[in-house]
Amino acid sequence: MKIYIIAGEASGDLHGSNLVRELKHQSPGVQLRCWGGDLMRTAGAEVVKHYRDLAFMGFIEVLLNLRTILGNLKFCKVDIEQYQPDALMLIDYPGFNLHIAQWAKSKGIPVYYYISPQIWAWKQGRIKIIRKCVKEMFVVLPFEKDYYKKAGIDVHFVGHPLLDAINPKERSEAEFIEFCKAHELSGQPIISLLPGSRKQEIKTMLPVMLEAAKNFPGYQFVVAGAPGQTADFYRQIIGHLSVPLVFGKTYELFRLSSAGLVTSGTATLEAGIFKMPQVVCYKGNAISYLIARQLVKVKFISLVNLILNRKAVTELIQHDFNASSLSTELHRLLNDPLCREQMLSDYNALHNLLGGPGASRITANLMLKSIES
Repeated sequence: MKIYIIAGEASGDLHGSNLVRELKHQSPGVQLRCWGGDLMRTAGAEVVKHYRDLAFMGFIEVLLNLRTILGNLKFCKVDIEQYQPDALMLIDYPGFNLHIAQWAKSKGIPVYYYISPQIWAWKQGRIKIIRKCVKEMFVVLPFEKDYYKKAGIDVHFVGHPLLDAINPKERSEAEFIEFCKAHELSGQPIISLLPGSRKQEIKTMLPVMLEAAKNFPGYQFVVAGAPGQTADFYRQIIGHLSVPLVFGKTYELFRLSSAGLVTSGTATLEAGIFKMPQVVCYKGNAISYLIARQLVKVKFISLVNLILNRKAVTELIQHDFNASSLSTELHRLLNDPLCREQMLSDYNALHNLLGGPGASRITANLMLKSIES
């Protein structure tokens, strides 16, 4: 059996790697050719295109990189035709993947989709493409099952794959001391900075976070380096500030931090599962933001608030994202016991809604059965 998998971002690489392991475990002879990253390669897939060459964010940025995107689409179609897979598995990344889904359907290749595009938030017309081109959807947010079911699409809620990737054990003082020693940190409480995974968002988010950090001398602020980015890139932004940079230890930071400033995306949900108090941040290109504001149909941008359907974590968006507002909200998280207690209570409710572990195992099992039938 030959399966072609397309993941276009860091989170897709993480969840794709767990899916690859399960596919190989349940069907040892399966051949897997992928677009993804280092994690999928380590899991045993042949990676032909790395996600760091694919991630373009915002309307203006997509237009500026249109030639590259069109070139990637052309290469992808040729590569799939040469590989002749029994099935195509798409992981999120909708702008690219839904285009490929339509093309694959025309070629008679069965299309499966793991981790739904957020069409319930915007571009809801894409559901017509999914209904026409996707054989089965494997969704990871609890409210998505009813959304697709009502549209007449074959859908399975498999639980959230982060519950497979994350082991949110309680922090210990010994672990904190050992972590600080290993990364040459001080013994002060840690505030994690997660400015995103793409160059353009890091350039936008990190300087504001660093400016707010100056108002908290009793804490050490630590930047969680994103996969695919270099230390030199971060150092150009951090400059002379004595702010440590740590790669490959984001989950440890979630567990050991007193709080975090987190750019909107999967990291907000990861922080919630680890029960790290957080302020959610987002700022994009001004024109892209104005367009998005007209199109987006949801009240929140963070997955924590979307899943709970209420404001559990503060979201500082666009003009509200500034050093002053960040400082005010972070001060509340660190010094208001009632604020922290309420957020931790909301995190417990969040965990209960996400389903149990096993998303990758369930998805692999359902997909293999469908292909074999």
